[in-house]
Amino acid sequence: MRLLDQAKIPYTPHFYPHEGKPVDGETVARLTGLPPETVFKTLVTRGSGPVRFFIFVIPVGKELDLKAAARAAGEKAVSMVHAAELTHITGYVRGGCSPVGMKKLYPTYIDLSAQGMRTIAVSAGRIGAQVELAPGDLARCVGGVFAPLTL
Repeated sequence: MRLLDQAKIPYTPHFYPHEGKPVDGETVARLTGLPPETVFKTLVTRGSGPVRFFIFVIPVGKELDLKAAARAAGEKAVSMVHAAELTHITGYVRGGCSPVGMKKLYPTYIDLSAQGMRTIAVSAGRIGAQVELAPGDLARCVGGVFAPLTL
């Protein structure tokens, strides 16, 4: 949220109870009262080429199509990183991974479905917090590209 404030990007924070454990995305939608199709998860992948990591932001109810993701990233293939590697790569824990404010700015792709929405919600960088913002603002903040990414 601090980074969004610095960039002067408007957002609405949402908080939910979690008992310190990751909560699946559909439960996050229910707990925050947001429509499930507007809540997005952040997935971290490893590329097969010289760029090591790619970020994909997709609706919580969908699965990442790894072939579509690789096409979007211009890679031969991408694979999901192990949860144990997440903090080292991004600075975030599983369940609290945000596309905003990672240790490094990795190439980021946002599912095309977000473009037709007024707002989407993504993790605010910790378990129990989400930020709702315009998809275009998110894309500008992280240098994101919209692409078809889901099955």
